[in-house]
Amino acid sequence: MTPVSPGLRRTMVALALLGMAALITACGGGKASRAAAPPPATGTWPSVAPANPQAANAVLMRAIGLVGTPYLYGGNTPESGFDCSGLVTYVYREMVDLKLPRTSRELAAVQGPKIEPRRLATGDLVFFGSRGNVSHVGIYVGEGRFVHAPSTGGTVRLDSLGGHYWKDHYTGAKRVLH
Repeated sequence: MTPVSPGLRRTMVALALLGMAALITACGGGKASRAAAPPPATGTWPSVAPANPQAANAVLMRAIGLVGTPYLYGGNTPESGFDCSGLVTYVYREMVDLKLPRTSRELAAVQGPKIEPRRLATGDLVFFGSRGNVSHVGIYVGEGRFVHAPSTGGTVRLDSLGGHYWKDHYTGAKRVLH
């Protein structure tokens, strides 16, 4: 498989612009281990190659393909809908046979390197919360964007880490693809 084409990246950006600006509901809270550096400003994201490009591309394509799937608290399939951690565990299990914990708190505790915002690669997990608590998780897809299941009444969508809400609530990232 090849890296994401510029055309697909433009499509991802267009999808993000259509689905921005909603608040999230808790998706399995927990304590973050430390405060994270804030994400870079929009438009300043370096391109970092994933350690396993084939796996990262499979995760990216499946996650993008689920945009528009309804949000369902506790949901973990395309048929029922997804909450944030249900989306993450489904995509990694289906695409790379990686079994991850079910809640955002447990995902934040997964063994693996913590990633500085400027070193994010496609397929990394990104976490959000407040006051030291992780309450939300998404899948980084490149160029400062991530796929996630944000809130009741919403759908799986693409958003920017540089967006006001996400930038202010970013708690860190983990690399699970090696």
